[in-house]
Amino acid sequence: MAFWTYILRCADGKYYTGHTDDLDRRIAEHHHGGHCAFTSRRRPVELVWAADFPTRIEAIESEIRVGKWSRAKKEALIAGDWKRVSHFARPPGERVSTSLDTNGGGE
Repeated sequence: MAFWTYILRCADGKYYTGHTDDLDRRIAEHHHGGHCAFTSRRRPVELVWAADFPTRIEAIESEIRVGKWSRAKKEALIAGDWKRVSHFARPPGERVSTSLDTNGGGE
């Protein structure tokens, strides 16, 4: 049996992170409303990311970890951009700026 951690994008642009042992059923519950007060007030919702885990404990741990991430880090995960995920994993004071070639990498 697989267990899932997932991210939904709500109609107001907010993200909801959850876990389940039946991804299709849980997404249907979120679409229908009544399952979760947060998503019920923000329908429709769209599944934007999911990962499977061999145990419920691992899925819950992932839900807790990802749920605490910044919006930017979640969006990097959703995009599958591991370089950006790594960038946002560092404290802001330790991040090297890559905008506008401020690190001397531009020509």
